Amino acid sequence: MNSAQLFTQALGLLPPWYVERIEFNKDSKGSKKLDIYLRFERGFRFSDESGEPCLVHDTLERTWQHLNFFEHTCYLHAKVPRIKTSTGKIKQVSVPWARPNSGFTLLFEAYAMSLIESEMPVNKAAHLLRVFPKRLWTVFNYWISIAFNADDQSKVKSIGIDETSKKKGHDYIMVTADLDERRVIFACAGKGTNTVSRLAGHLKNKRVPVAQIEHISMDMSPAFIAGAGHHFPEAKIVFDRFHIKKMLNEAVDEVRKSERRLHNALKGHKYTFLKKDNNLSKRQKHAKIELMETYPILGETVRLQELFEDFFEFSAEDEAAAFLAYWCDLVEEYKIQPMIKFAATLKSHWTGVINYVQAKISNGILEGINSKIQLAKNRARGYRNTQNLINMVYFIAGKLKFDYPHYST
Repeated sequence: MNSAQLFTQALGLLPPWYVERIEFNKDSKGSKKLDIYLRFERGFRFSDESGEPCLVHDTLERTWQHLNFFEHTCYLHAKVPRIKTSTGKIKQVSVPWARPNSGFTLLFEAYAMSLIESEMPVNKAAHLLRVFPKRLWTVFNYWISIAFNADDQSKVKSIGIDETSKKKGHDYIMVTADLDERRVIFACAGKGTNTVSRLAGHLKNKRVPVAQIEHISMDMSPAFIAGAGHHFPEAKIVFDRFHIKKMLNEAVDEVRKSERRLHNALKGHKYTFLKKDNNLSKRQKHAKIELMETYPILGETVRLQELFEDFFEFSAEDEAAAFLAYWCDLVEEYKIQPMIKFAATLKSHWTGVINYVQAKISNGILEGINSKIQLAKNRARGYRNTQNLINMVYFIAGKLKFDYPHYST
């Protein structure tokens, strides 16, 4: 078996394609490269869309980058035939080793995607594969778009929406998750009312009826509330449990800061009150009890915070509403201003807060997804292109199905 036959088998070529010759050369920069020249059998008739065998009209010279051969950058070269179809049209034949309009072989693209899947930044993968990053981003975005367009979202009922920044404090994107499937189904630039409009348009394109969306979990963003009320009128808005607890924690910390300005003994005890009790050391727990007894306002605030946790355990809406009303009355009695402000926020968003009891959904899934997004941003040192970031979100958290060849290392 000669080298041409060996490479024909290695590339998995089937008739009429075969390796004509191989050459070891150097490029313009002196780097080693391997050029493999492919041909098809003379006189072979290629089938058109209807299955009719057609004569070759002419050929076009094409080149594709393939997987590196040891230290050699490998390229496939072929004269791709164009046929005259049974309807009289001239059409270029698709080659089995590459997708149309790509400068890479399918195995090259599959390997590149496997590197990205293993959490390698795209720019680093491009350097390893000896290509410009922009070209690899084009490959990445192509496969994401194919998988995302084919993604079945017909059963989505409960969704969570949240925002994350492209860069620290700049350029936000809205991320939507299917809370049942625990995956991202849509993302877009921005964080205003128009993002919810774009979400509604996306679900319509996916043939998901508006009435099918039963619950939407979100924070108390006025833009999200307005958008959800307009585009999903039948869905119940559920204000995210973690967002509510975050606001309560901020109120408690505001009281702590106010007390700290009056009492030096509270210095150095920020996390004594910010951490959960099960995350505190014995010394911290003892200090917390002592400080609560010594400073009644802080003690009453913490006890109100701990009592509020019972709200999330209710399963009956009427009981939960009665408890919440009782808790807000207690806050009014204690006259602790940050807690009064928090209670007022609850009252102004009452229905969405109470809806949690029946739905029992939250954006905890999105918090986990956001952690993955932040990790991907840190590895890539940020994203200049918003669509690249959105597609990376789909890749790491969309549970998409890809049909490129499997590459095992």
